[in-house]
Amino acid sequence: METLVVLLVLAVVVVAVVVSRRNARARELARQRAELEPVKKLAFEDITALGEQLQELDLDLAGHQLGAGENADYQRALDAYESAKTAGDAMTRPDDVRHVTQILDDGRYAIACVRARVAGEPLPTRRPPCFFDPRHGLSVTDVPWTPPGGATRDVPACALDAERVSVGADPDARMVMVGAQRVPYWQGGRAYQPYAAGYFSAFGPMELMFAGMMFGGLGGFDMLGDGIGAIGDGIGDLGQGIGDGLGSIGDGIGDLFDGFDF
Repeated sequence: METLVVLLVLAVVVVAVVVSRRNARARELARQRAELEPVKKLAFEDITALGEQLQELDLDLAGHQLGAGENADYQRALDAYESAKTAGDAMTRPDDVRHVTQILDDGRYAIACVRARVAGEPLPTRRPPCFFDPRHGLSVTDVPWTPPGGATRDVPACALDAERVSVGADPDARMVMVGAQRVPYWQGGRAYQPYAAGYFSAFGPMELMFAGMMFGGLGGFDMLGDGIGAIGDGIGDLGQGIGDGLGSIGDGIGDLFDGFDF
């Protein structure tokens, strides 16, 4: 009889673990699906912006005879646009957006190289895109900027945003939806970290700066809430699993005693 009790207890533990893991996987898939949609939409907005920049480049190059260098950089920009569309269509989780934004950054740099060659200027130094909105293209300088409730940091900015910040005006920030709120993308929480990493991780310390900014403010509280919720859900799953296991054991014991004729 003792052996039977031990086996039944082990069965409870096994059932609880299996149920907990199954529910955790289901929650993670549901979370990824919910996070993917707005991030994918953001990626395709950036892809569309690169396409518009290529159209502007076409108009500006009308009548210019392009040399080998200009043609090579122009083709790189076109290839980046097509590759970004392909990568965007293939996205299945929020982390995949990192590859898309890496491609877009390469495409915008190629456009800047074409413009420099046509103007007879040196090729631009490879700098991070504008922090406030990467669609603005290459940054031209770093500006000290203090986010609401945060610490002052030097961030890369395009010429227009650098001018806005220097006179105390708000920069033209890239906004995203988080629930019913529109917030700057760097406050969008963990789903938007890969979006930023694709644009900025090649520049070393920039990725650390983003980690600090994204784990602060609204994004940090969202992640804290998610973590607490996950712990609560895990405890609930474990309890449900144990309950299910005990129910199965009770049924088994009932069946066992039904087999005896008292």
